[in-house]
Amino acid sequence: MDIILILKAVVIGIIEGLTEFLPVSSTGHMIIVGNLINFKAPAYPKAYVDMFEVVIQLGAILSVVVLYWDKIKETLLNFFPGGKVSPKESGLRFWLIILIACIPAIVLGFPLKDKIEEKLFYPIPVAIALVVGAVWMIYAENKYRNNNRHTTISSVNARQALIIGAFQCLALWPGMSRSASTIIGAWIAGLSTVAGAEFSFFLAIPMMVGASGLSLIKHNVLSTCNSSEIIALVVGFVVSFVVALVVIDKFIKFLKKKPMRVFAVYRIFVGIVILALAFTHVL
Repeated sequence: MDIILILKAVVIGIIEGLTEFLPVSSTGHMIIVGNLINFKAPAYPKAYVDMFEVVIQLGAILSVVVLYWDKIKETLLNFFPGGKVSPKESGLRFWLIILIACIPAIVLGFPLKDKIEEKLFYPIPVAIALVVGAVWMIYAENKYRNNNRHTTISSVNARQALIIGAFQCLALWPGMSRSASTIIGAWIAGLSTVAGAEFSFFLAIPMMVGASGLSLIKHNVLSTCNSSEIIALVVGFVVSFVVALVVIDKFIKFLKKKPMRVFAVYRIFVGIVILALAFTHVL
């Protein structure tokens, strides 16, 4: 058994679970940490590394399903309007709104994915995105956070969903953060911070499951994995799931009391450190 690979799987799983739903960019952190611990090609096959990231993202998504299962179950049990279920309260409307928010990323993301990975999946572009996103987050929070007319995700309409979905596209630049981008979009659309974060969680379900499914089909490397690589996949998935369970709960509690600028300060600090390491050829 390759113990080093298993330990790296634990590290990357922790990073994914910690950062997937925080406004700090999980992709950016995995790129940086992957470079630091040499969990990247050519040390490992690129197809395997890409598939590993997909699998641990699914672990993080499973945590959303578990934590918000009551809400998901309610939308499924009351999927069609009729009787005591009004059109605005139906699960059909809820998931249509979520799917509408997916449209901008589908239109822009899938065609540009390979080109973005080729040009931007490196430490320096990630560091720049962390800093740019932090400044944008501070500005948006000061200007729009108090426009919180909508405090529940059930009240989100199609126009607001498209606004949030359009801002989600900023996360195509690794380091910008899907969570940060969608919460900023939610502020501008008139949602409270907590409602914006929860909408971001639900939006992640179809987006990441869809992207992960396509990636698994594309790479199709499970049949060539050895036992250590399969164990590493399972370990990364479980670690990501468990860590994300804790992080999501703590994050929502934090947002109810505190502003998000602490994450912006963290992003600026990490971005500067990464740039320093990159220019001194440590990364």
